[in-house]
Amino acid sequence: MEPLSEDDPRRLGPYHLIARLAPGDDDPRAAARLFLARSAGGVRTVLISAPSAEFADDAAHRGRFLTEAENAWRLGGARPLACLAPVEISGDASDLPWSAFPYRPMLPLPGVLQVCGGPLPIRTVHALGAALAETLAEIHGAGLTHAGITPATVFVAGDGPWLGGFGAVRTVGPDGQARMGLSGLATDDLPPEQAAGGRPRPLGDVYALGAVLAYAVTGRRLPDAGELPRELRSIVLPCLAPDPADRPTAAALADGLTRGVRLPPPAGVTV
Repeated sequence: MEPLSEDDPRRLGPYHLIARLAPGDDDPRAAARLFLARSAGGVRTVLISAPSAEFADDAAHRGRFLTEAENAWRLGGARPLACLAPVEISGDASDLPWSAFPYRPMLPLPGVLQVCGGPLPIRTVHALGAALAETLAEIHGAGLTHAGITPATVFVAGDGPWLGGFGAVRTVGPDGQARMGLSGLATDDLPPEQAAGGRPRPLGDVYALGAVLAYAVTGRRLPDAGELPRELRSIVLPCLAPDPADRPTAAALADGLTRGVRLPPPAGVTV
């Protein structure tokens, strides 16, 4: 957490901004700023996401940001694990758009590994992965793709894991534009089809989740296969298949993580 800078707004909608959450070491040029804020009278404390100063004057980016905030809001009726659902969103991309969601004490996954002194136990990674895969299955069942899963957008709170970063891939750049090296994207976790400019689809989320689990159990971004514990290789490696058709669905991944084995993807699965 750090003080507001000169480029940061002091108020968004009904909320007074208090401080800015500093980006992690892996994401120093994030496409969105995250603020701690309070409502009038301090009745409610929220986290607010808004485009970074780098994108504040980019009308196309502001429009994509608002679209993704609206999509995340649509998931608000699902059980809380489904996402960090905004409690409110701005309604006009001509101004600085924003989304707000309830504040809760939590750590991003890199912070969890730092506190734990290294990679997480295999059993913990199984439980984390199962919960996140179930979340993705719900998101995919609603006809949406998360398109923003990295270690920095996986949070661990007292009531379990939460997902942030909804729609980050779509927000940063339009389809058809190569996304390697774009500000705000952790390219190590980016599915190859999305890195090339393809539209984010559900099996891309599975790739990103596989990369997150590999990081959680080794402490390294996209480690070699031999670095993965034997108990997780048959689950994680298929998620990282270059061809999306060779990856399991989120539902199959959740089932495999729950049972400790991976189910093969259904025949004919395509992007």
